[in-house]
Amino acid sequence: MSGVEELWERLVRAALRRERVGFDALGRPVDGIAGNVPSSLANNRDIDAILRAADEIQDEDPNISRILCEHAYSLAQNLDPNSEGRGVLQFKTGLMSVIKQKLAKKEGGSIDRSQDIARLQEFYKLYRERHKVDKLREDEMKLRESGVFSGNLGELERKTVKRKRAFATLKVLGTVLEELTKEVSPEDAEALIPEELKRVMESDAAMSEDLISYNIIPLDAPTLTNAIISLPEVRAAVSSLNYFSDLPKLPGDFPIPSTRNADMFDFLHYVFGFQKDNVSNQREHVVHLLANEQSRLRNLDEPEPKLDEAAVQKVFLKSLENYIKWCNYLCMQPVWSNLEAVSKEKKLMLVSLYYLIWGEASNIRFLPECLCYIFHHMVRELEEILRQQIAQPANSCICENGVSFLDQVIYPLYEVVAAEAGNNENGRAPHSAWRNYDDFNEYFWSLHCFELSWPWRKSSSFFLKPKPRSKIILKSGGGSKRHGKTSFVEHRTFLHLYHSFHRLWIFLFMMFQGLTIIAFNGNLKSKTRRELLSLGPTFVVMKLFESVLDILMMYGAYSTTRHLAVSRIFIRFIWFTVASVVITFLYVKALQEGGESVIFRMYVIVVGIYGAVQIFLSILMRIPACHRLTNQCDRWPVIRFIKWMRQERHYVGRGMYERTTDYMKYLLFWLVVLGCKFSFAYFLQIRPLVEPTRIIVNMDALQYSWHDLVSENNHNAFTVISLWAPVVAIYLLDIHIFYTLISSVYGFLLGARDRLGEIRSLEAVHKLFEKFPGAFMDKLHNRTSERSSSQVLEKNKVDAAQFAPFWNEIVRNLREEDYITNLEMELLIMPKNCGSLPLVQWPLFLLASKIFLAKDIAVESRDSQDELWERISRDDYMNYAVEECYHTIKLILTEILEAEGRTWVERIYEDIQESIQKKSIHLDFQLNKLPLVISRLTALTGILKEPETPELEKGAVKAVQDLYDVVRHDVLSINMRANYETWNLLSKARNEGRLFTNLKWPKDVELRAQVKRLHSLLTIKDSAANVPRNLEARRRLEFFTNSLFMEMPVAKPVRNMLSFSVFTPYYSETVLYSMAELLKKNEDGISTLFYLQKIYPDEWRNFLARIGRDENAVDTELFDSPSDILELRFWASYRGQTLARTVRGMMYYRKALMLQTYLERISVGDIEATVPSNDVADTQGFELSPEARAQADLKFTYVVTCQIYGKQKEEQKQEAADIALLMQQNEALRVAFIDAVESLKDGKVHTDYYSKLVKADINGKDKEIYSIKLPGNPKLGEGKPENQNHAIIFTRGNAVQTIDMNQDNYFEEALKMRNLLEEFYRDHGIRSPTILGVREHVFTGSVSSLASFMSNQETSFVTLGQRVLANPLKVRMHYGHPDVFDRVFHITRGGISKASRVINISEDIYSGFNSTLRQGNVTHHEYIQVGKGKDVGLNQISIFEGKVAGGNGEQVLSRDIYRLGQLFDFFRMMSFYFTTVGYYFCTMLTVLTVYVFLYGRAYLALSGVGETVQDRADISNNTALSAALNSQFLFQIGVFTAVPMVLGFILEQGFLRAIVSFFTMQIQLCTVFFTFSLGTRTHYFGRTILHGGARYQATGRGFVVRHIKFSENYRLYSRSHFVKGFEVALLLVVYLAYGSYEGGALAYILLTVSSWFMVISWLFAPYLFNPSGFEWQKTVEDFRDWTNWLLYRGGIGVKGEESWEAWWEEELVHIRTFGGRLMETILSLRFFIFQYGIVYKLDIQGTRTSLSVYGISWIVLAVLIILFKVFTFSQKISVNFQLLLRFIQGLSFMMALAGLAVAVIVTDLSLPDIFACILAFVPTGWGILSIAAAWKPLMKKMRLWKSVRSIARLYDAGMGMLIFIPVALFSWFPFVSTFQTRLMFNQAFSRGLEISLILAGNNPNNRI
Repeated sequence: MSGVEELWERLVRAALRRERVGFDALGRPVDGIAGNVPSSLANNRDIDAILRAADEIQDEDPNISRILCEHAYSLAQNLDPNSEGRGVLQFKTGLMSVIKQKLAKKEGGSIDRSQDIARLQEFYKLYRERHKVDKLREDEMKLRESGVFSGNLGELERKTVKRKRAFATLKVLGTVLEELTKEVSPEDAEALIPEELKRVMESDAAMSEDLISYNIIPLDAPTLTNAIISLPEVRAAVSSLNYFSDLPKLPGDFPIPSTRNADMFDFLHYVFGFQKDNVSNQREHVVHLLANEQSRLRNLDEPEPKLDEAAVQKVFLKSLENYIKWCNYLCMQPVWSNLEAVSKEKKLMLVSLYYLIWGEASNIRFLPECLCYIFHHMVRELEEILRQQIAQPANSCICENGVSFLDQVIYPLYEVVAAEAGNNENGRAPHSAWRNYDDFNEYFWSLHCFELSWPWRKSSSFFLKPKPRSKIILKSGGGSKRHGKTSFVEHRTFLHLYHSFHRLWIFLFMMFQGLTIIAFNGNLKSKTRRELLSLGPTFVVMKLFESVLDILMMYGAYSTTRHLAVSRIFIRFIWFTVASVVITFLYVKALQEGGESVIFRMYVIVVGIYGAVQIFLSILMRIPACHRLTNQCDRWPVIRFIKWMRQERHYVGRGMYERTTDYMKYLLFWLVVLGCKFSFAYFLQIRPLVEPTRIIVNMDALQYSWHDLVSENNHNAFTVISLWAPVVAIYLLDIHIFYTLISSVYGFLLGARDRLGEIRSLEAVHKLFEKFPGAFMDKLHNRTSERSSSQVLEKNKVDAAQFAPFWNEIVRNLREEDYITNLEMELLIMPKNCGSLPLVQWPLFLLASKIFLAKDIAVESRDSQDELWERISRDDYMNYAVEECYHTIKLILTEILEAEGRTWVERIYEDIQESIQKKSIHLDFQLNKLPLVISRLTALTGILKEPETPELEKGAVKAVQDLYDVVRHDVLSINMRANYETWNLLSKARNEGRLFTNLKWPKDVELRAQVKRLHSLLTIKDSAANVPRNLEARRRLEFFTNSLFMEMPVAKPVRNMLSFSVFTPYYSETVLYSMAELLKKNEDGISTLFYLQKIYPDEWRNFLARIGRDENAVDTELFDSPSDILELRFWASYRGQTLARTVRGMMYYRKALMLQTYLERISVGDIEATVPSNDVADTQGFELSPEARAQADLKFTYVVTCQIYGKQKEEQKQEAADIALLMQQNEALRVAFIDAVESLKDGKVHTDYYSKLVKADINGKDKEIYSIKLPGNPKLGEGKPENQNHAIIFTRGNAVQTIDMNQDNYFEEALKMRNLLEEFYRDHGIRSPTILGVREHVFTGSVSSLASFMSNQETSFVTLGQRVLANPLKVRMHYGHPDVFDRVFHITRGGISKASRVINISEDIYSGFNSTLRQGNVTHHEYIQVGKGKDVGLNQISIFEGKVAGGNGEQVLSRDIYRLGQLFDFFRMMSFYFTTVGYYFCTMLTVLTVYVFLYGRAYLALSGVGETVQDRADISNNTALSAALNSQFLFQIGVFTAVPMVLGFILEQGFLRAIVSFFTMQIQLCTVFFTFSLGTRTHYFGRTILHGGARYQATGRGFVVRHIKFSENYRLYSRSHFVKGFEVALLLVVYLAYGSYEGGALAYILLTVSSWFMVISWLFAPYLFNPSGFEWQKTVEDFRDWTNWLLYRGGIGVKGEESWEAWWEEELVHIRTFGGRLMETILSLRFFIFQYGIVYKLDIQGTRTSLSVYGISWIVLAVLIILFKVFTFSQKISVNFQLLLRFIQGLSFMMALAGLAVAVIVTDLSLPDIFACILAFVPTGWGILSIAAAWKPLMKKMRLWKSVRSIARLYDAGMGMLIFIPVALFSWFPFVSTFQTRLMFNQAFSRGLEISLILAGNNPNNRI
């Protein structure tokens, strides 16, 4: 029975701990009944602690464990008596089972619970004795007093952890004891515990202060171990918040911890009912801000430090700057009348109140001006309360249950925001149908917001919730009457591009018109000038169109927009209507009456005045230098009215001008671009078409081969359009090409100026290494002392000594990351340079083999001393090696020898010095005997570097004696008579055998290091020119050393630097690879572990060496050791795109700060400065220095916001355990998550949401720091920004760096973070920076050719591209990560991203928009880099690019784009356009140009006009006309877009390597990839603007080497690429068959080669870049899978991956609105031109052009459709008359064949006609199909949907077969597959990889 009980208890324990097995701080597995308390009980943090203690003492005393479990159960019962919360019943049942088992095990039957208190008291004393608690504390204090530089660092850490664990248990025992005494007798509770025990418990409780939950600064408890609280600036900040005399008194029963004094946060907590944890969080936040601001000003040294007024003022103004601007904008007084009169305490009170509001606002943080409104009224309310003697709760926050800011202030706002968000139908509803975050916020941009009153007037229309949208409304796109779209409506239309950037389009159109007029006239005479005046009507008409768009785009917001704004729109419309009518009328009349008429002169005067006024206003409004003037004139009503008419005044977007010098820079840039663009347009586009156009217009009686409907008497307009349309399209897009070219050149020059790429090889690192210490000290470290120029050597040595610890830590980190071997680490390590040697000692990799080379030179030399030394000195490092050996040998011999031995050394060195001075070294010494000397020295150092033993000591004496003999008898050639006595004495000692017998073994650490180093110098014969060998290690060292010479701010000491946070959003991606994931094999039998071993063979060997395994060890040997398994998991995870890699990288910031603090201690003058000078470079234990840790924690915080971590824990997900493991390994890591707590209220399940912050505790569990209740589910908009928003309150510091979870960081780059943060205070223009852009390195580029293409493309943008955007163009935004934000600026202005559903799907870039609109400044810096992982498979890349393109499509509709387009000056607006949405529009226009060109050619070919015009050109010998018809297609200039990449290569790799890289990419078919990407971006951008449907898509970040099935590729690319590719191919075939081109086949090829290349790229790239894409077995399997997918009928719940029918339905989901259906219908009409043109070309119809020919073709098509339906009749319906159906089908088939035969015999129908009919009917069928699919509801009503679906399946089957057949044909040839593998993985092959082995499935690791 006992066995059953044990098993039951184990089962219950396992259930309770929820399989949360991790490792505690001592590395032991966490086990026991302690686990995750159900979330509904999570408000009581004691239960989990009690259960942990019960589990720990289970073996010591089961009875006490039982008492603790019972107490935990009673707590749970009190919290939830009815067990309504989720998981509570199971928890209590399991816990009760454990208690019962304990009772059952107890011998003697029942238990006397009255003795529990006594037992607890007794056990408390016993526990203290057993664990020697007092001794633990004493030992720890002794270790601390011994100094953190002793060798006991590990012991200190173990003692600390052990002490903490003991006191944690004692705290639980004491707490339970106190609670039990209160339960027994509340009155006598004090007396039940003896006084002595009570004192002991109080003392122990004081020792457990660090067990109290805190984040960074332990404010609620005194601490002895955390040095952060003792920092003067922190103490000053804490004391500044203390309760002051003017504050009303708090009630006596208000709880305040005994460990601290009451402060103003307690007062605000009581008055407004803020949540306790929000108060604690913001208390620390404000203390942190104040302390860091104070440290920037000056160091506080006084005993009672006080904050400077300036520090408070700066925090006050920075935090409330947005509120002050809001008040000024609304022309009202802030809550203070005179800022100077506001006391320091009052300022702190206001700042504290603002952050408390912000900290609890949840989703309302996205409404910054709403927070200003709340703050404004709450301060007014506070003013009233401050006048009273006793503090009173605020009326606005009083509710039924007390005082609650959340319930009374935030919840009403959240409720209406959530209702509107719920009305967006998960993003499917039109944006115009619901209010987003911007609409709510912009309501507070007018004084109307004060109608909401205070407390909230909930009857206001603002709070009215919308009616839920029905499906019918959704389909129609309409809706019921809405409230609140504010000042902008995001209608889905391409017209937004014109509306937002109308100035650009007007400019381009007018320039085109002007250039065309000049080209047609050929001069600038009076006629030309008259025609140029037509630009006047053009301008006003286009402005009228803009004003019409203003009216249309505002539809839906008129009722809620300010009346003034609506008035402006209509006034502008009236003005431009009148202006258009008047100016157009005058111009027409002027033309009619001639150039000298009064009307013409009047027109010129009107246009002149109008133009002059427009130009004058533009200068006033747009030129930066004039802004101040116009602002000063704002008080004049006329000026104010004119400015208001030209530019609406919003709260954001005011004053967006730059310094005049910056303005001139980008003005000149654009003048160059525009000059090139218009020169190209005039000379190469417009002028060559003038003459052909005139000829075609004047041609009459053109013969059409079809029935002409529209070309009668219109001067052949369609022919002219077909010629000009491609030119117009290119005219609109070529400006982007010229921008790309010129920005690339400018970016290249900027990079060269910034010294990028100066060190691009190991050779350069070697050559310049001696300059690195000085450069490092100048930029990255504060010199401890300055040296005069006369002390060059001393200065260099000091610099080297201070540089060495940093360099060595960089090298050690490279070794820890397994990039270098142990030998390479030894070679790279730099000596400390703190000894007495009179020179700088350089790393061995610089000096390796130099001694042997110098020896050879000396032995072979017959030159003089000077010539010999000159030859050696040609190599600086050979010189250094010789000098170092010379001085080190003397140092070592002097130290180890005594008496005569030391005399001998001194004598030898004196003789050498004399010879050098006499320049007779080659005469006085036999240099050819140097090898003998070196061999003896090598033998000596080889012995001395080992530990001392008697045998070795004898060997050392013998070695010295041998050295003496060699020097004395073989080397010396000097006259010894001068020092006869000395030599005689030495000879006598040697002969007597006592010379060198008293040898002192080197025991000093520094001396032993010198011996070992000398031995290495004398023995390393191989050159270290290739150290390190690993390419990544080389790249990192090259970039780091290069950055030392780049311009950057000088770093401040750590104490005075800006503080910052790193912020990483995480959802459910891979945290750490599990062994199952690493060993899981793909279809080829390849595991991820095997793949990584082959991709990174050198790193795998280094890893095995690091963990002490042989490099040939079998993998299974590692699986025997848990520690090795964990190391293996981390090794693999650090090579993937995992959270573990990101966390490791970001924690380097803390490590770097600790090292920098530690090494600055001498200059700071702290208590650690008493260490000997030799220890300056000794960094052992810097990570355990209390001072270093405190400063690092004050300056750096890392928060990972794991949105569903709570859910993952409940579901026992592997990710949760891995996140917990990361927290245990990184003590400074904080994890924020959203916890959903379910409970039953009134019989219904109610969910409360909490934003929580946790850290690891000493037991290896999560310790909850803060838990802040939210008003509801925080995910109302896009997931990622909502995830960031809920956790942003837990970040700290002046700056925040946004890091994605697929990024990495490097220790050497972390050293430069201080410098980067100083950029916030540098001059970067008229405004201080608010976002610092940081360079990225894409670390996934080496995986495959595709990955390298993506890497190079991304690198080009994040370096050269963003360099130009920031300077000179001043339009760099935020493009994701890893930019550094001015944290306070952004959190007070809506956060670091926007979250409205769908419209903000590219959430990151909106923070850049928002920052710029709110007068921010975005810069870019390239001396620091962060790693970034990108997608590595074609499908991953395409999904990512589709997501970005869709996001840009949504941006087009947004108010941010509109306002930036309207409010930037003209040139900055152009920069902004062509680098955001304009880039995607030009990409789409590139593809559309192909369509326009080919459809124009198809028109000329099918109509017969092209042939006629060509014939007439031949007759008249008109070469201009021929050239126009057959010109090279100009869109091929798109090849110039590769220029940025090439220039980037040249800059950073050098010219030769750049050319090789570029040509390698071409061989790897990068052009195919980029052409394919062109189609991806075009499809998703265009579809999103037309129909919407943009959504976040997880691309997956794994290692993609698996083969993608044919059907999967077809599903992904069918509509985006294949359909369009076939359409272009069809056009090319039509042009080939019916077109007319001079020059024959060659002309056709030259004209269409780029179009055919695009077709091939779009159709076959997915299979060309598919691993094993041409392997025959895979091809066969793919075909089987594809046919199964195509023919599977599907049904309810079937996904698109399983069935063609389900996939087809999914493909049509985006067409939802009437406008969308109409647009699809219009676009589909183009497919009907093929049938209309081709039927008139058939032989059967002869020369007839009657419309009946076209009608008959439709009859034939109808017959074919009927035949198709007969043969595809549903089998389910026909089951009862199979025979009849077969008969009808057979008869139909015979009749069809007979009819075709008769037609061939009787008529002129020919075989080419049959193929021509296919060419005609296939596109027609697709057009019908497209229209039917667009009108799906109508088709279903007409019961035609099944027929439509059958035809669609046929088309997909046909397209699939046309693609599949070439793939299958190539698969027949084995060499194709081999070539493809080589093509895809060429870069990997060059590094000795075995991809071919991997993909072939030859699995040598079958042992795994």
